[in-house]
Amino acid sequence: MSNNQSTELPLWVQDREAVLSQDEDVQWRAGERPDYSHTNQFLEQERKFNHAEGTLNAIAHNLVKTFEMEASHKTNPQQWLSIVTDKFRMSSNGGPEYTAEDIVEAGTYNLFLGDTEDYRSSEESFDSSYQLFHRAFPKGFHWELMEVLSGPPNVVFKWRHWGTFSGSFKNYTATGETIEIIGISVAQVTENLKIQSVEHYFDNSAFLQKLTAGCPVH
Repeated sequence: MSNNQSTELPLWVQDREAVLSQDEDVQWRAGERPDYSHTNQFLEQERKFNHAEGTLNAIAHNLVKTFEMEASHKTNPQQWLSIVTDKFRMSSNGGPEYTAEDIVEAGTYNLFLGDTEDYRSSEESFDSSYQLFHRAFPKGFHWELMEVLSGPPNVVFKWRHWGTFSGSFKNYTATGETIEIIGISVAQVTENLKIQSVEHYFDNSAFLQKLTAGCPVH
């Protein structure tokens, strides 16, 4: 795809840095736009899939990366470009449906993981969950799209989340292991590629078991 064709795509399905460079007057969680330079460095070193620009795989990958950025850093859902704000709903593994406002308040980790033996989202805030997993994965917990299985309007795609457990998780020391989650999501999108709803399916118990496999700190 040529540069001219690329710029015809909606901003939210272009590269995440393009979205960040054009966002004005945004209410950022930390008071300023996030800097992904450190994360991008490790992502490029460790990613397994490089999708050709303009392909459905690349467009879906960019859309999710924009959504992930907005969900983590924009505190006003009306300023999210990647979703139809008033209609948007998100669920995981057939659980409750959440709005963008729920994500702003609780954070994606809490809504993804819920209450389990190894992690209780009901006892964590947005900030505490962010700090907990940032300590576990100081080099980042990265995401990439593996492949799109079905195109719009119901986009089914397979993805991987991964990071090196080199910090600590609660009272457990790092194992140095690369922890990977493989999942499938179903996103309903509009004609201009905004997300109306998304369902995620993955094994969260396996992820948490690996984080608690290290030696407990007494």
